[in-house]
This record gives sequence, structure tokens and C-alpha cells, in this order.
Amino acid sequence: MSVTLHTSLGDLKIEVFCDLAPRTARNFLALCASGYYDSTIFHRSIKKFMVQGGDPKGTGKGGRSIYGKYFDDEIVDSLRHDRRGIVSMANKGPNTNGSQFFILYDAQPHLDNVNSVFGKVIHGFDTLDAMERAKVDEKHRPVVPIQLLSVTIHANPIAEKDSLAQ
Repeated sequence: MSVTLHTSLGDLKIEVFCDLAPRTARNFLALCASGYYDSTIFHRSIKKFMVQGGDPKGTGKGGRSIYGKYFDDEIVDSLRHDRRGIVSMANKGPNTNGSQFFILYDAQPHLDNVNSVFGKVIHGFDTLDAMERAKVDEKHRPVVPIQLLSVTIHANPIAEKDSLAQ
């Protein structure tokens, strides 16, 4: 299963781990399918760390999951923050996943067992490079906003499974 995030700096194709992190994948895919992320910004970018988006307000303080405000962590031992391009849920502490997510610029093992990994970049590392190079202010906000324009879902096995069950 994959999606393409169409950003103002280029495309990022992400493999979503539907089988390994089904609750987190369902949340992300449903938000993508509903247009929730369309025309939002990546509100934080820290070189050698990560770029964060998914807040419709663009402040880093907003967003809701499809399950209500928050949903529980989905920590999977085999899914680690071990390389550039890992996609994980942003949170405010245990079991506070909403709509915000981040993409790693580099391995961050201190996030293992803290944030829920649910995907990885499989194409568009040049776009991720451009995101990391973007000039930011003292609060790590890109000076020129990096926009998430739209999302293309290439296959959605969760939706297919849901329609078969009905």
C-alpha cells in the first residue's frame, strides 16, 4: 500500500505499513482519503532530525484522529526509527496520536517505543533533501512554507476490506 504526498517541493511516495500498524495506517489513510491533509503545511523542520506536518491549523497544536481527538500508540518492535525516510506519528506523550506525523531526516533511535512508526519513504528522497535544506526561523518553521498540496492513494486495502465486510 502506498500514497504520494504532493508537496510544494516535489512528491514523496510512502509505503504505509497496513499489516504491521493497522490502527495507525487506518487513521492516516482515512485522513488522506478525506482531503484532511490537502493544502496544509509542514510546520516544523529540524535538520538531521525530521519534518513535521498533519496539523490543519499549521501551528503544531491542532489535529484530530478519525477515532476522536486521540488514539493509543501502536508500538511494533520490528518498526524502528532507524533511517532517513521513516514516517511516524507525532504526539504529546503516551497515547496522544491525532493527525500529525513526521518524516525522519536521519535515524532517531531515542524515538523507538515512544512514537508509532507506520510507513517509510520509498521514492522522492530528492524532495526530502529539499525539505531538509529549506531555510527555517528560530522556531524551526520554514521561512517559505512547505505545502502539502494533496495526496494520491495508490491502493487502499483497508477500504477494500471494509467494503467486503459490509
